[in-house]
Amino acid sequence: MTYDYIIIGGGSAGCVLANRLSADSKNTVCLLEAGPSDDSSFIHNCNPTNMLFLMNSKKYNWKYYAEGNSKTGTRKFYWPRGKTLGGSSAINAMIYTRGHSSDFDYWASIGSTGWDYNSILPYFKKSERQQRGADEYHGIDGEMNVVDPTFHFPVSQAFLDACEEAGLPYNHDTNGAKYEGVDFFQINQTPEGRRASSAVSFLNPIKHRENLTVINYAHIRRLLIENKKTFGVEYFDMKDNKNIVRLEAKKEVILSAGVIGSPQILKLSGIGPKKELEKFGIEVIHDLPGVGENLQDHPDVIIRCRDKSGTSMATFPWPYMLKFLSKFYRKNKEPFVYTLTDAGGYVKSDPSVEVPDLQFQFAAVRMYPHGDHLMTPSKAGFVLHICHMRPRSRGRIILQSADPFVDPIIEANYFDDEFELDAMVKGVKIGRKVLAQKAMESYLKREEAPGKDVQTDEEIRQFILSHTETVYHTASSCKMGVDDMSVVDPQLKVHGIANLRVIDSSIMPTITGSNIHGPTVMIAEKGADMILNGD
Repeated sequence: MTYDYIIIGGGSAGCVLANRLSADSKNTVCLLEAGPSDDSSFIHNCNPTNMLFLMNSKKYNWKYYAEGNSKTGTRKFYWPRGKTLGGSSAINAMIYTRGHSSDFDYWASIGSTGWDYNSILPYFKKSERQQRGADEYHGIDGEMNVVDPTFHFPVSQAFLDACEEAGLPYNHDTNGAKYEGVDFFQINQTPEGRRASSAVSFLNPIKHRENLTVINYAHIRRLLIENKKTFGVEYFDMKDNKNIVRLEAKKEVILSAGVIGSPQILKLSGIGPKKELEKFGIEVIHDLPGVGENLQDHPDVIIRCRDKSGTSMATFPWPYMLKFLSKFYRKNKEPFVYTLTDAGGYVKSDPSVEVPDLQFQFAAVRMYPHGDHLMTPSKAGFVLHICHMRPRSRGRIILQSADPFVDPIIEANYFDDEFELDAMVKGVKIGRKVLAQKAMESYLKREEAPGKDVQTDEEIRQFILSHTETVYHTASSCKMGVDDMSVVDPQLKVHGIANLRVIDSSIMPTITGSNIHGPTVMIAEKGADMILNGD
């Protein structure tokens, strides 16, 4: 089969690209996704039990693991990534944030012309269907719903009141004119309270287009390249005994397989660091040393507490929990829009910091990262995530086999540069200060973690090193730029290879100070525009 465009990966970016490129009926477009369709109530019904299921599902999740290092020890880090139409936007907590304007201005300053904030803001607005209405920073004509939750546990409001008591500024729109401050997050749900993933927003409404083909269970084997020109792709049909299928592209192949998948596919296809490819007997098509390098993530640590009021989400006292869950299944009544992590915002670890470097995320449920230890919600409690937004540490994605079914090695390298560790120590202290305010008196029973025995800066440092996890904001393994370690140019074309682009969060030169879905959709919008305009 031959198409004009082949998109590899039906996630946050791939669904946007499929929509935009197939809008012209003259273009034939094929979207390949390794996972199943998103036709599941676990994805669309946004109750907390479903979210925890998706976080640990084998069917809808790649369930990657990253390696430890000399700072964090031998323990591995669970890195869940979506494996279905919608990608990680089909399994995440649906928080919609964008980042600070300086994030994008920095990209432009180091050579990515056209990616400054003023240039990319129209693309944020293009996709957005903002419930609050249109203004200088927000759009209402896009396909992606951005709405305010309609339900909050009492302790979530108390947390925001405590932030104000502790001197943290209130900010009703951290995606607008001002970045610093806290409030309830806006989320990607429909006004009726259903998940608004990239598949729901951009793909499902246009699947009927005759010029669009969507293929699920397509596990990529390699890109097809001749004379440094990409002309197609081979994939294993996982529904048909792993038979190899070959597709050809008349115009372009677009990699949107994510921060782990995109560099792995490039390397399996002979594009990457020469020594690494030769180690596994892969023919070197193009020696591109930056593929898989520059990996970035937001390290995150949790303050976990018991709630003496008994009004947080818990299976005990069970009457309160049943009343809460019943709201999800009401019919013909007011919409119930909710996400687990509903409050937070951006905080400076120190007054001298120019741009806030920490994100607080508060959830009215007593839980461990990734939903581990599922019995923890049996008792009422809450957690406060302390997340560093602008890490200097850099990791990488490297092959451990030439077999496409073997996961690559993920080296997150948390705290390789202790810059973010120092800031997170301050963040834990600020978080504790907030939780000690009068507004929290009716709720805070005791702090379970780090706990009363962790008080000095050194004790907090050791706690962070032992308990840090990913908060699912991964980026930058195929960075955009003009230097020798960049993988794509500012038009997102792979250096040295014709008819091939990478369009997903992996192209970020530096990670945005935000949750990652919103900026990834923006990148896809701008990437699609460049393709259609012949850039």
